[in-house]
Amino acid sequence: MDLGINLGYWGTAGTDDLTAMKELTLAADDSGYRVGWLAEAYGSDVPSLAAYLSAFTKNLEWGSAVFQIPARTPAMTAMTAATLDKITGGHFRLGLGVSGPQVSEGWHGVRFDDPLGRTREYVDIIRLAFDRKNVEYHGKHFELPLPDGPGKALRLLLLPERAQVPIYLAAIGPKNMELTGEIADGWLGIFVSPEHVPEQLAQLRIGRQKAGHADGSLDGFDVVATAGLSLADDLDTGANRLRANAALYIGGMGSRKKNFYNALARRMGFDEAAQQVQDLFLDRKHREAAMAVPRDFIDQTALIGPREHVAERLHAYADAGVTTLSVAPAGDSLPDRVAAVRTLAEIMDSEGLR
Repeated sequence: MDLGINLGYWGTAGTDDLTAMKELTLAADDSGYRVGWLAEAYGSDVPSLAAYLSAFTKNLEWGSAVFQIPARTPAMTAMTAATLDKITGGHFRLGLGVSGPQVSEGWHGVRFDDPLGRTREYVDIIRLAFDRKNVEYHGKHFELPLPDGPGKALRLLLLPERAQVPIYLAAIGPKNMELTGEIADGWLGIFVSPEHVPEQLAQLRIGRQKAGHADGSLDGFDVVATAGLSLADDLDTGANRLRANAALYIGGMGSRKKNFYNALARRMGFDEAAQQVQDLFLDRKHREAAMAVPRDFIDQTALIGPREHVAERLHAYADAGVTTLSVAPAGDSLPDRVAAVRTLAEIMDSEGLR
């Protein structure tokens, strides 16, 4: 199982300056982490930070977790991914996600309709560009070139370092998981519990089988689980650092009627708690919402507590079929977070997990 580090976006708590992001990046690079992931919401963008931070690393690969599909045309995404693949010497991973209705429609002005169909066409067009073909596409959501105009089918001028930049999809719901298995090279999972991974892998295998992989084989497919990392003497202290982030997603990443993370928590068996967290968060009682997140939910979906417990959970992720574990380090200070990054690598090595 490979290790990755998820740095979030510029402005995330603890990474509100580039020095912090750079310190965590260097710690991960020195400790043998395989990949660094960067995110975007409606602040900093992934490409700028990936290009900047990659200049300081020797071995770390870079990935977008995620590029927002409504934020860029598929052609622009192909251009950006090709550029980053060149900059990093063939070490860029293109993670894509549809975002949510509030960001898609409120920030980017793109209707959040048929997200599965839009994602399929988006990936089709990117792969056409990577295949060194003139990009001509006639779909429900994308028409290239536009009809009855001066446009012509063009070919990507700057080729990526590799024939194909690997494409990952951030997926939560069952149908999106199936689509990910069918058209992507990897899955970006959030709030991934080893106890529920077999069900999610089964959904990926349905898609892989549709794509022609015998028996839905996941050979060569990267299963990436993102998990909070909060080392502490006890589980409660470790969990408390991650409560606010969990509450933000379960309670506030979406509306009362459509919140993918809330639905995920319900499918995991936390129905009553998910409702309570959402009600409190939407009533702007953010502190109470954070405390309402069950410790068991955090323990299932993150690495918290003492070294021995973290080691057990690392084995659980590996045994469940996770191929890359990407951690978002939390701590009471930047030095604590840097130390956690290094300590996790030591635990992985001592347990023979990489």
